Amino acid sequence: MTYSPLTEEQRDALKEISNIGMGHAATALSQLLGETVYLRVPRVTETDIIQVPDLFGGADQVVAGITLQMLGEARGNILLIFPRESANRLLGRLLRREGETPVFDELSTSTLKEVGNILASAFLNALGSLLGMTLIPSVPLLAYDMVGAVIDYVLVELFQSGDRAILVETEFHGEDPGQEVVQGHFFLLPEPETLEVLLGR
Repeated sequence: MTYSPLTEEQRDALKEISNIGMGHAATALSQLLGETVYLRVPRVTETDIIQVPDLFGGADQVVAGITLQMLGEARGNILLIFPRESANRLLGRLLRREGETPVFDELSTSTLKEVGNILASAFLNALGSLLGMTLIPSVPLLAYDMVGAVIDYVLVELFQSGDRAILVETEFHGEDPGQEVVQGHFFLLPEPETLEVLLGR
């Protein structure tokens, strides 16, 4: 898939949509946690999907990767990546656990999938509402592995070698200003026709 670089106006529009979506996701996560959660989007940019490992310090860095399909009137894929420390920090808060949390634990796996589902649903609801489209996420899949392996899996599954993605950086934090921030990277990989429709609208 190839497309022209996003204009500043398009990037600002996507950031606004993302902030709205993440605001909805923060509400859902707050209900899940029983405490206030804040989500913000520091930036929206474009990246080549095969260069994603560089964002995490190299292909051998361990991450939790959650993949979903974007279904409905527009098609594409969503990839949500948490560095290992952020995934453990997030699980610790959600499951009220101290210290290292085993991501391959059944409860931890289902919890991370639910987080992915909440974020994807909120983003797609915001995007769909503004565009007048019905957009829904598929059932999430989780991979806990080196980021290079996660990206290889996505490329093989989607047959999208060399594709570019829209990166929506996200940061989670609670009411306590001293609390460590949980960082995540939200990648939207729209199909070519879908991207044209999204940017056109």
